[in-house]
Amino acid sequence: MTQPSGVDLFDADRLRLVEAPLPLLSPEERRVLDDAWDAAARANPALFDGPVAGCTGLEQEGPGRLVLTWVRATYRFYVLRRVPGATVRLPSLFAAVAQPADDGRLLVGRMALWTTAPGRWQFPGGSVEPPPDGEPLDLAALRRHAARELAEETGIDTPADDLALRQVVRGANGSVGVLFRAPPRPVSWLHERFAALTSSEHALGRVPELDRIALVRSPADLVGLAGPKVSYLEPVLRLAR
Repeated sequence: MTQPSGVDLFDADRLRLVEAPLPLLSPEERRVLDDAWDAAARANPALFDGPVAGCTGLEQEGPGRLVLTWVRATYRFYVLRRVPGATVRLPSLFAAVAQPADDGRLLVGRMALWTTAPGRWQFPGGSVEPPPDGEPLDLAALRRHAARELAEETGIDTPADDLALRQVVRGANGSVGVLFRAPPRPVSWLHERFAALTSSEHALGRVPELDRIALVRSPADLVGLAGPKVSYLEPVLRLAR
């Protein structure tokens, strides 16, 4: 495990996911939660209180082996992280893809203005949704989620089985991300796929989730990208050199 810039990076060969019950809220805590969510939704009408898999624990159980504890929740639980004095703070769980170009650079995208993180640069990916009752949330499910996010955000179709587990990252706020690596693709092809996706979305009257992509090799390349960056981006690029 390395800890650059307040971010934990775990090299993992195996990842085991264990479901746990959602932490109980008192009636007063629930009222605070609902009020905070209503305020957030008024400020950003694009917010949707859909199902999410939150992360309540990440532990090592041996060399290269991690155990991730998760719970079924909805997006409103994440606003508790911004409520002073809240006793329940649910970190998010996300899956992302490091998509290399054939020259060794990695693709990053900028979130569109309508998203919950407007202008933020990150690897393609997003919050993990819980599976239907009775179905497991495992590494295979995370691969499928990551492959779907990559296709939806960049137009790059990659079979889930072609995604290799690269790292598990934990940010300063406790949020945990499972980072996969995709097979390298030609630079021109990556840009063509994103342009085709953008054109198709605009033709349907929709604004794509990413409004721009870029290829970066090191933290120095991030300097030219205006706007915030996810906390794990610079440390991952630093170790990738």
